[in-house]
Amino acid sequence: MPALDDLLGRLRCPHCSAPLARAGAAVRCQGGHSFDVARQGYLSLLAGSSAHTGDSAEMVAARERFLGAGHFDRLSAELSAGLGEPGVVVDLGAGTGRHLARALDDLPEARGLALDVSKPALRRAARAHPRAAAVACDVWGALPLGDGAVDAALTLFAPRNPPELARVLRAGGRALIVTAAPGHLAELAQPLGLLAVGEGKRERLADRLSGLEIFDRRELEWPVQLDRAGARDLAAMGPSAFHLDAAELDERVAALPARVDVSAAVTLTLARRL
Repeated sequence: MPALDDLLGRLRCPHCSAPLARAGAAVRCQGGHSFDVARQGYLSLLAGSSAHTGDSAEMVAARERFLGAGHFDRLSAELSAGLGEPGVVVDLGAGTGRHLARALDDLPEARGLALDVSKPALRRAARAHPRAAAVACDVWGALPLGDGAVDAALTLFAPRNPPELARVLRAGGRALIVTAAPGHLAELAQPLGLLAVGEGKRERLADRLSGLEIFDRRELEWPVQLDRAGARDLAAMGPSAFHLDAAELDERVAALPARVDVSAAVTLTLARRL
């Protein structure tokens, strides 16, 4: 696991914030806290129990199928341009690590850290890219990273933790935040019972980015053509999956046309560490 060993110096013990070092099949800090490296390759730095369990195995499988079909490649292609020339990029709520891997492909000198609380997602993120390591943690809480430990950060449709994001970024480091814009996937919202994108989301984001200065923002839209299986994966991979009954979702999907043209619309917000 060369990527994990290479990036250990950026990580910190979630209990006492001491540096971490490899100790055989585990990782330990000077305070005596020990953490396991799963056989699938990710390091668990969860500090006690978490109220968040993350995406289920079914949600992760649906996301892997959907993203693997290339439906969001238009978004992935935009990521590296906003990150500058980072040495280390952290992806908060990285999921399967697909977006981070694409950014690293475009940034040959960069290394990546995929942070997520979902074990099914981390199993995939750990092998998403040879220059990326996967770490289990709750991105809502204190991040197991040192102060100024990373040069850039990604957060795509994921929880945002502005104080911790600002802390772990170096001075002048960049954060690229991707949020759903009004109208995102609207053609399927009512037929499949998807959660709607609230109005004023962009303004609320700006108000909450303490310690960060927004310096660019742009909208990105692209068409997505789905068959019924793709539409089902779309519904099953996101937060709406927590509210949809599987049998009801199947009924809703069966009522769709054989092909559905959907509009994807996101806001890309770039901010820098003050």
